[in-house]
Amino acid sequence: MSTSKRPPKIAMIGAGSVVFAKRLLVDLLSWSALRDSEIALMDIHQGRLDLIHALGTRLVQQEGLGARITKTTDRRAALDGADYVICSIQVGGLEMYEPDVEIPRRYGIDQTVGDTLGPGGVFRGLRTVPVLVSIARDMEALCPHALLINYSNPMNINMWGVSAATRIRNIGLCHSVQGTAGQLARYMGVPPEELSFWCAGINHQAWYLDLRRGHGGARGEDLYPLLRQKLDDPETFARDRVRFEVMRHFGYFVTESTHHMSEYVPWFRTSSEQIERFTTPRWDYFDICKNRQDPHYEKMERQARGEEPVETDRTHEYCSYIVNSMETNTPYVMNANVQNTLGRSSGVAGGAGAVLISNLPPACNVEVPCLVDGSGVRPCAVGDLPEQLAAINRTNVNVQALAVEGALSGDREMIYRAVQMDPLTSALLTLDRTRQMVDELFAAEASVLPQFATRRQRADVAVAV
Repeated sequence: MSTSKRPPKIAMIGAGSVVFAKRLLVDLLSWSALRDSEIALMDIHQGRLDLIHALGTRLVQQEGLGARITKTTDRRAALDGADYVICSIQVGGLEMYEPDVEIPRRYGIDQTVGDTLGPGGVFRGLRTVPVLVSIARDMEALCPHALLINYSNPMNINMWGVSAATRIRNIGLCHSVQGTAGQLARYMGVPPEELSFWCAGINHQAWYLDLRRGHGGARGEDLYPLLRQKLDDPETFARDRVRFEVMRHFGYFVTESTHHMSEYVPWFRTSSEQIERFTTPRWDYFDICKNRQDPHYEKMERQARGEEPVETDRTHEYCSYIVNSMETNTPYVMNANVQNTLGRSSGVAGGAGAVLISNLPPACNVEVPCLVDGSGVRPCAVGDLPEQLAAINRTNVNVQALAVEGALSGDREMIYRAVQMDPLTSALLTLDRTRQMVDELFAAEASVLPQFATRRQRADVAVAV
């Protein structure tokens, strides 16, 4: 929360992700309490930074706002005095994303996204954790009171690493909880505004523990019987095969999409037949990123030049609601990713030592309901998940724990073990084959994994820099 009555300073690190940055800019400036904010845009890509700055400046002019939009490639300048730091970075870009998916594919591991778990998610985490930790350490020096709001995947590995290595308050945000809630409403024919839920677990694998129509708590209509009816409707089942199949066997609906969820468990991607049965039409996010022609970019260029108006509709992203709530002391409820054991890095003013999900490891990162107001973000204690759900989560947390330890220590053995413990990888590869694959990934991504260089290699890098 801002510590003075001045308008808040909001730093956006990774603002060159222009479509998402535009969405956040519009959202933030749609609130009357934030219309005079300073928004410091930072990215290492000058061209994209120039575009989002021009578009933000145009939005301020169009709406007659008092906001000040600045741009810089100097991260410390953006962070200096910030009250909120929003991070959406992709370390290594598409160049490093390609080996994340192509090398495992040669070994028979077909990841549909590869940014959260599995070989791709682990190596994205190895690239990202050190950068996020360095951002948080800059925050300790330049804006120690600020709240770090992270959007970068792999969410659990990244936020666990930041909490383990720094004292900065942090939360991670995703749109799968509110996005899936909207899908569930459509599946059941329920108006979205009438849907209420209690959802908890880990990012990309949280569970709708309670799903009701109406806002009367236990007095609302339990919607799970209706959702189970939809499970037996072939048309509805075909729209979300993996998630409905998981619900059939484990009793609850999960937050992340059929394509994503199929990567995190050992049951749906072990053969071409299984992939065909559960995840058609085939969907490959790397190919989409590599080959897409983005019409949004050209549209934003026209908007930045004033040839088209900038749209001002607020999206369902949680970020702006949180900032507005903290600045105005307006209560707000949402789901966020936080440390399972509350401490100094949890973003909570009190309650240190409380465990939120009691049958998940205390140090891990969890996604739980949170209350927000002028005092900050206050995660809610959930207690035990149904044991079958916690068991699925723990298979993913095992990978995350080893990946975080390796990312922070530079211990390659931890990374071999992390990937060997991955549910899908372990269903397909022997231990030796997994090590071979991991060695290939290390070789392909060595330039962005300095923590794993030998002492001699580190010295060479230091001299080169």
